[in-house]
Amino acid sequence: MVQVTINRESFMLPDTGTLADVLPLLDIDGPDGIAIAVNDDVVPRGEWQHYKLEANDKVFVIRATQGG
Repeated sequence: MVQVTINRESFMLPDTGTLADVLPLLDIDGPDGIAIAVNDDVVPRGEWQHYKLEANDKVFVIRATQGG
């Protein structure tokens, strides 16, 4: 297991955990309107499935909202 920080909250993920595993932890159903950065670098959505998280990574998930 590895410990990562997601939006300033600690989570434990399996050693094989990827960015694709992050969305269900946050109760996010799908990737539409979502951006993810790891250690201040934005990761393209096409890489989420294969982007392996390492111990102490800092993940920031942003959800776009409508407004005016």
